[in-house]
Amino acid sequence: MTTINTQLTKVHTVMTREEVQEQVERFRREGYEEDRIFVLTHDKTRTKRIAERTDAEEIGIMDQGIGTAIGNIFRSTGDELRAKMRSLGVAKAEAERLEVEMDRDKIVVIAWGGREYENDDYDREVYFHPYMMYNSYNNQPPLK
Repeated sequence: MTTINTQLTKVHTVMTREEVQEQVERFRREGYEEDRIFVLTHDKTRTKRIAERTDAEEIGIMDQGIGTAIGNIFRSTGDELRAKMRSLGVAKAEAERLEVEMDRDKIVVIAWGGREYENDDYDREVYFHPYMMYNSYNNQPPLK
């Protein structure tokens, strides 16, 4: 039996509620606790609806930290989404890429390793699926 490191943060992008449900169940089987499996979309109402229907969580004040939560009151939707992901350890460039994916109606499902991050600090071991290679010159995703 393989042991999964649940201190590793995993980020998956999917298209449908059914795919979210499958991913949430996969993360649970791997040993992630229910309160560390999050769903994010570009629309708060959609996020809430999907979270309720898949038994996932929304990123709350305790998960993102009080400073980020207070700052999110004054942020645009995109800035708020990126700040929430950054508080879970997602690097700035990845948070920007994921926010663009959410603009395209993708749903982000995160199994969080449990460590909070602030400012420019990020988790260098986050696992992303699907994986996207970055252009090392300007740290941007390749053009499609």
